[in-house]
Amino acid sequence: MAACSLVQYVVIRSDLKTVLQWPLGALMAQACHACTAVTHLFYQDPNTQTYLADLDNMHKVVLEIADEPAIKELAEKLSEKKIDHKLWTEQPENIPTCLVTKPYPKAEIQSYFRHLKLCKG
Repeated sequence: MAACSLVQYVVIRSDLKTVLQWPLGALMAQACHACTAVTHLFYQDPNTQTYLADLDNMHKVVLEIADEPAIKELAEKLSEKKIDHKLWTEQPENIPTCLVTKPYPKAEIQSYFRHLKLCKG
């Protein structure tokens, strides 16, 4: 399996930008924290190793989700379906901000994300 056939989903809360007025840099930091954490947590996973073996062909899909209840609901659904992911919670505020999956073949997990829109800057 080539790295280009794997995808990593990054889901950020849109209300952080629109309602809470977080700057773009802060949102990007949340996504970076979550991507780093999920890579560390699932580093030994064969999909992660394949994904990292071809750095120039990594594929991420960055989506937005409405708010805290919605991102928590998505995290629960993924956990129930045994989809490996990390829900990043910013500290010390204890605010869930971003969810990232480990790399998976797109066909295996895209159905969990179809209802979300691409993130807009």
